[in-house]
Amino acid sequence: MRSFLAFTKKELMEGTRTYKLFVLLTVFVIFGFMNPIMAKVMPELLNEFLPDSITITLEEPKALDSWMQFFKNVSQTGMIVMVIIFSGIMANEISKGTLTIMLTKGLQRKAVILSKFTAGVMQWTLVYALCFLITYLYTSYFWAAQDISNLGLAVISLWVFGVMLVALTIFGGLLFKNTYGALLLTGGVVLIFTMLSIFPKIRPFNPMTLVSQSVPLITGDFLARDMVSAMAVSIVLTVVILIGALVDWIRLN
Repeated sequence: MRSFLAFTKKELMEGTRTYKLFVLLTVFVIFGFMNPIMAKVMPELLNEFLPDSITITLEEPKALDSWMQFFKNVSQTGMIVMVIIFSGIMANEISKGTLTIMLTKGLQRKAVILSKFTAGVMQWTLVYALCFLITYLYTSYFWAAQDISNLGLAVISLWVFGVMLVALTIFGGLLFKNTYGALLLTGGVVLIFTMLSIFPKIRPFNPMTLVSQSVPLITGDFLARDMVSAMAVSIVLTVVILIGALVDWIRLN
């Protein structure tokens, strides 16, 4: 436990020293402000820049539009940035050989994987929570009444998917020992999930559902129980990925 806590602290400090956490914070805080602001001013901007000969009737912006922006920005650009930043969390130390020195000094092998995963999840949780909080506060300011169905479930579901991505990047870096391999494995798995989404019977158990069905969930067009099923599968897969990383890491050493 002592080595786990010490290595987790080291990972968190490294995230601040290398400005990785700062980049993540910047991106997600910007999204937090952009989500409600863009939802509020987009109709006005369209009317301002469209030619006078073109007339478009737009609905009055509402809180739902802000949350639609939230899920779109986080699930697309936000998670891509996170994966790129975390792609070297395991690969860089393997290629540099720094972990070998630490292991010879008594660092437990399983603590390496678990600490990196814990630090990654903590950073992902921090930036995601900040983005959500800013979006929530500004959405409440612009639209006093918010009646969004299953918002909490949708937010938690997207967070669970992000946790699985952290585990995938660690496993990919361990398998291929470089950042490109981590990115390819993570992107490849996401691509497979996306392709499986075309099968309706698989959709309730497909982890990609946590991303693709966030907006339908809050609009009432997707069942909450199906989202829970996809979340359960994602959690199981995350555990399996971590176990696979632990077995492979111990085998290599």
